[in-house]
Amino acid sequence: MEYVPPPAEELAILDRELARLDARRSQLLIRRAWLVRVLGTAGAAPAAGPGPWTAPTGRSAGAFGRPAPAATARSAQNVLLVLGGLLLTVAALAFTLVSWGEMGIGGRSAVLTAITAGALVAPAVLLRRGLSATAEALAALASVLMVLDAYAVYWVAVPDADGAAYTAGAATVLAALWTAYGLLLDRLRFPLALAVSAVQLPLVLWTWAAGGGPLWFSGALLVTAALDGVVALRAGRASARVTACVALCVTGGAGLLVALVESLTAAGPVGAVAPGAVLLAGAALALAGARSAPAPFAGAGGMVAGLATVAAVGGVAAAGVPEGWQVLMYLLCAGALLTAVQAPLGVAAARGLGWASAVVTAGAVLMSLPPVAVVAAGPVSRLGAVWSGVPRGGARAAGGATDLPWDGTAAAPVVMLLVAWVLGAAYRWWEGVLRWAGPVAVPGPAWRGAAGSAGVVLSWAGLMVLPAVLDLSFAAALAVQLALAVAAFGVAVGALRGGARGVALTAGVVGAGGAAGAGLLSLATEAATYTAFGLLVAVFVALAVALDRQEGASPAAVRASACAAVVGAVVPMAALGASLGLAAYEAAPLLLAVPAVTALLGARLKGHPAALPVEVTGAAAGAVAVATAAGDARFLALVLALCGVLAAGTALRPERRPLAGYLATGLFVLAAWVRLMVAGVSAPEAYTLPVTVPALVVGVLRRRRDPSASSWTAYGAGLTVTLVPSLGAAWVDPHWTRPLLLGVAALVITLAGARLRLQALLVLGGGVLALDALHELTPYVVQVAGALPRWVAPALAGVLLLAVGATYEKRLRDARRVKEALGRMR
Repeated sequence: MEYVPPPAEELAILDRELARLDARRSQLLIRRAWLVRVLGTAGAAPAAGPGPWTAPTGRSAGAFGRPAPAATARSAQNVLLVLGGLLLTVAALAFTLVSWGEMGIGGRSAVLTAITAGALVAPAVLLRRGLSATAEALAALASVLMVLDAYAVYWVAVPDADGAAYTAGAATVLAALWTAYGLLLDRLRFPLALAVSAVQLPLVLWTWAAGGGPLWFSGALLVTAALDGVVALRAGRASARVTACVALCVTGGAGLLVALVESLTAAGPVGAVAPGAVLLAGAALALAGARSAPAPFAGAGGMVAGLATVAAVGGVAAAGVPEGWQVLMYLLCAGALLTAVQAPLGVAAARGLGWASAVVTAGAVLMSLPPVAVVAAGPVSRLGAVWSGVPRGGARAAGGATDLPWDGTAAAPVVMLLVAWVLGAAYRWWEGVLRWAGPVAVPGPAWRGAAGSAGVVLSWAGLMVLPAVLDLSFAAALAVQLALAVAAFGVAVGALRGGARGVALTAGVVGAGGAAGAGLLSLATEAATYTAFGLLVAVFVALAVALDRQEGASPAAVRASACAAVVGAVVPMAALGASLGLAAYEAAPLLLAVPAVTALLGARLKGHPAALPVEVTGAAAGAVAVATAAGDARFLALVLALCGVLAAGTALRPERRPLAGYLATGLFVLAAWVRLMVAGVSAPEAYTLPVTVPALVVGVLRRRRDPSASSWTAYGAGLTVTLVPSLGAAWVDPHWTRPLLLGVAALVITLAGARLRLQALLVLGGGVLALDALHELTPYVVQVAGALPRWVAPALAGVLLLAVGATYEKRLRDARRVKEALGRMR
């Protein structure tokens, strides 16, 4: 048993323990004070004592959670130093701007000399005592005071001097002083970084003061960037190197950009020589820095040098060619730049030159894309002008692009075909290209396929836009589109034989796009429509056969080609009706030739992976025929009946019997209902009951012979023939007799289905009974809803949701039991 002392004894025990804890706490506090005194010069809080215990670094966690950790001595010190430096800076600014004019020249000199000298000397003393953070703060203050000194000297000594020139000279002097100061006190980080920042101003400001032009500014910026590069490569302090790198990017980029703008806006080749020279100088500086820089920076330098070289040489060449051909000049220069990758520049710099060539090439291709996009999307406009005749504007009018400035896009097909030729040659002689490039080229295994795919796309784009650029006739444009589609499919098959699946996929997609464009373009005239779509159907059939025989071809590609042939066959059949002068609904039966052929083809291709997709596509064509015939009820009944015949013929095949049999039954029933509606029959039961009764008798006999037969097979069709038309008639019947008789019949069927456990009777009877009751109760529900306040409906909905939510699991179990009960029925 656990011993529990009396209250008095327990109180004495607690007092002794508390006294022992107080004594221990006093010992720890004394030890901590001694350690703080020992480590006070470093400004760090004690982390661990010499014994096995750990000194506390904050308050203990209490019952209300862990307290926030106390701020360290270093962070508090930094905050105090920053605040102190800011206050001193503000005071110096206020003194210079407000109190400066109230003092004489001697007082001003004394104050400036004393404050600046003290601020410059103090960091040296502080560094010797180990207070580096305080020294940095005072060094920053001294730098600000030196700038204020230069400002004060300007207003007192040389107020009439040019501001830009004086600022440039002051920045030079300050940069020299800060450099010397930073080298003298090498433990300070701020002065050298500030010196590098000040060096960026003198040359630019002197150019401004001298009234130099844009190229002078560009040269000043590039020289400044060269100085930054030297500092970035040679400086020993990280702060100076980082600042120089940032300044190099800013000044070098600005200088090259100014020269590039001047090159692009030059009036002629002679005017582009000077900007080109500046750009070449920048390229030389970039290459010189790349030879000594680490690999990543060397690659960036090589890329900048390559871009500047292309801009320089290409700018001179582009200034002398007609409008629209400038892009080609830059592209040729980018191609010539590739020869420099074998120069002794270092691997990283040479790779940068290669990337520069690739960037210029990609830019040239992007600049040539607008006419391609217009020509590719133009045939869509033919959908609104089917068989409107040959466009008067030739190929340009056929694509709806007569307003495009074609004179300025004359080089677009040349650019694309030239790039495509280079990529195709690289794909063909890939190993030779790698040997020629040496260690500069390290492409992955997918680069060759990417080059081949890009070459296919660019070849197609360049040839597709060529008729519009040359302003050829409509027939020539259509012929080129069809030839390109056929050629793309041929490339796809050939690439598959060579094992290049990526190139084959790209060529197949390009060919499909070209075929769609050619088909839309051919809608301009009747003869073009028959010719183009007849050719496309033959091409897609041949492609499907070739892919099916090709080892390694994707089954999806075979199925897609076969389905595309079926889709292409629908258009000539629809056009045949228009050629015969038939209305749309009168031409609907002609479209059924497509599903008839696909049904026969499916029987021939039994077991082939493309059989089912072909038949489904043909069935979709049948659905189009039904939609087309919807404008006339007589033709709709005819088309439905013909579709039923096709479905019934398909159902003769065992593998299609389940679905096609039900579909045929449904189509025949729909055809009969539509025909009855056309005849103006108001009592459909007179026509449906003579069908229902024999059908139910046949179903009973079927069930007696085969008890395992489904009730849907035995009774579904017979019941549907009467129940569905009667339900439709009841919903539009203003009297009560038909709904009452239908409800009674549906109730009997439902009870019979529940009693005999027949799924078809239960589902059909229950569904018809529910819909009939809904029709009869709707007027009363509307009246009640109109009489109730508006808040009742959302309140009832909320209560219903709450009830369902509260019994959610039970409702799920009930639903599962109902599903299982229905599943057990026949």
